[in-house]
Amino acid sequence: MPIPLYNSKERNLLTLGILVILGAFIVYSIRGIFGALLGTMVMYTIFRPVLLHLVLKWKWKRSIAAIFIILFSFLVIVVPILGVSSMVISKVGKLQENTQWIQETINKVNEFAGDKLGQPDLMADGLRNIINSAGSIFTSLLSGAADLVLSLSVMYFLLYFVLVEYKQFEAGLLRYSPFRQENALRFGRELRNITYSNVLGQGFIAMLQGALVTLGYVIFNFDDPLFWGIICAILSFIPVLGAPMVFVPASLVAIAQGNNFDGIGMLLFGFIIITNIDNVLRLIIAKRVGDIHPIITIIGVIIGIPLFGLMGLVYGPLLLSYFLITVRIYETNKIAEKRLDRLQKEGMINKEERIE
Repeated sequence: MPIPLYNSKERNLLTLGILVILGAFIVYSIRGIFGALLGTMVMYTIFRPVLLHLVLKWKWKRSIAAIFIILFSFLVIVVPILGVSSMVISKVGKLQENTQWIQETINKVNEFAGDKLGQPDLMADGLRNIINSAGSIFTSLLSGAADLVLSLSVMYFLLYFVLVEYKQFEAGLLRYSPFRQENALRFGRELRNITYSNVLGQGFIAMLQGALVTLGYVIFNFDDPLFWGIICAILSFIPVLGAPMVFVPASLVAIAQGNNFDGIGMLLFGFIIITNIDNVLRLIIAKRVGDIHPIITIIGVIIGIPLFGLMGLVYGPLLLSYFLITVRIYETNKIAEKRLDRLQKEGMINKEERIE
């Protein structure tokens, strides 16, 4: 009888090594659709209550309910995003072609700063920096537009099967979770709250701020109110800084052009109404749904835009928040293990009780 080369422990270690290597290759291979995978989780979290209502209360077939949710989400979420992207691309192209307007604006700002502040190049340099920064931001945001169709196709393909097999999907998550069951359930609740807060809550804030900027632009006679309202809605996912990035430069340019009433009026409207509504709503959402610190959101946006393009405004903060939740669960497990070690050493529990 041949002698085995490896014992049971060595075979387990080899199997684990093979799993790690294959897992690393798989993760590397799917890096291009990671946004689609994250989008699937976000969409499932948002529409899970709708699925349960359709299946359990209205007795729909799971396949019919999944198709309905996909069509509804496409019309409500994806179509507006595609429309906004097309609008932004068209407007940015027109601005790039109209370099004369940009130069005239810079000259007027130069003249105003020289007369009023004695620093003829200060505001002009700042305006150039803003224009350059805005150009790079929009280039980053739109760079992933070519991959958007592929990501959406993969996301909806996966979402259909996750919705249809939701019981097996959730059971699998619990089974293969590295956490204890109570911590896994807690992890799921926190993921849900964070997702609702960042996607639904911040989405509502963004639409409200965009609508207010549009209203302010109409009241104070600024050009393209709808376009800049949409831009404000996109940038409003960046807390504190988002809306002012739209109305402050426009107001300063209006003042530099001699339109003091409209420029100062828009500044006051922006800081008193738009910014304060943002602060109040964020506090309410943080208290009732899920608390995401503004610093986490800003860092998440910085991380997310290069990775996911436009959707990085949402996915970046979510990804960072998920990471921090995992760290908290790990710390909880570590504290629990130390407590069990102490109880076992003191003879208050035995090994079998600890495993349970």
